[in-house]
Amino acid sequence: MRGNVVDLAVAVVIGAAFTNIVNSVVKGLINPLVGAIGTKDLDHYSSCLKDPCVVNADGSVKSGVPIMWGSVAGATLSFVITAAVVYFLMVLPMAKYLARQEARRKEREGTHEVIEVTELAVLKEIRDTLIAQRTAGHDMR
Repeated sequence: MRGNVVDLAVAVVIGAAFTNIVNSVVKGLINPLVGAIGTKDLDHYSSCLKDPCVVNADGSVKSGVPIMWGSVAGATLSFVITAAVVYFLMVLPMAKYLARQEARRKEREGTHEVIEVTELAVLKEIRDTLIAQRTAGHDMR
């Protein structure tokens, strides 16, 4: 039980550190690329529900109802990148490793298939043997 708790704690710490890296990549590389293609970086894309939307320089809303969908897209992109890296660099290799370990364990044990014999099959075999002996005895006379 203690080993699992330690593994979980290590995973949380590494995940938190990795999230910071991914967020930096999104803000430092992807947002400027979107800005180069579009008119502004991803965090500044928004729509207005109630016109006119006026946002002060400090980020507070003066009038209107702005929907900041660009920041949601950036967060979604960060999540997808994080999930993909965790899956391809941690989950998938671990699953392959465990499958190889299981195959080696089965190979070492020499997996012999046990043939399950039912009572009916044994009785049929005895009957066939007795019939074969009886017919062999009649042929000799």
